[in-house]
Amino acid sequence: MANNTYCDYTKNLEEENVHKIYHDTQYGFPIDSDDELFGRLILEINQAGLSWDTILKKQENFRKAYSNFSIHAVANYDENERARLLSDAGIIRNKLKVNAAIHNANVILGLQKEFGSFQSWLDHQHPKTKDEWVKLFKKTFKFTGGEITNEFLMSSGYLKGAHSESCHIYKEILKTSPKWNQ
Repeated sequence: MANNTYCDYTKNLEEENVHKIYHDTQYGFPIDSDDELFGRLILEINQAGLSWDTILKKQENFRKAYSNFSIHAVANYDENERARLLSDAGIIRNKLKVNAAIHNANVILGLQKEFGSFQSWLDHQHPKTKDEWVKLFKKTFKFTGGEITNEFLMSSGYLKGAHSESCHIYKEILKTSPKWNQ
């Protein structure tokens, strides 16, 4: 995909291709559910060092393994749950990534208590530059470097860049009033 955008890459893919589906229905669209925001963060963290193709093909496995991305459930995972995740061949079995998901779920519970929701905390921080967001995420969460933070925020409508302006989905994104366009 070197010089092409994700939009260019997905343009001629078959409709059932995981990249085409993600590009056309999820990437860049605002997410209104805290659990779904958390799920997107889990997916982005797990992509680190791997291809996005791998993550997209396993996203339903992640959903099942992480209690449908329930922040409350994941925050309460004990050592048995951690061991279950580390032995689940359907997801990425990386101890740092599993530990980050559980830690981040607990952090989000605190943010929900203080701000009412994870989404409200994100909204409260907006607008920030990419560098400001990265600094905040590194301070707040585990396993959230520059690329993970950037992709999480672009994919959930907080930072511009998910789609090129010539992409047919760009206009659909604008209709949803993403934070970057407010």
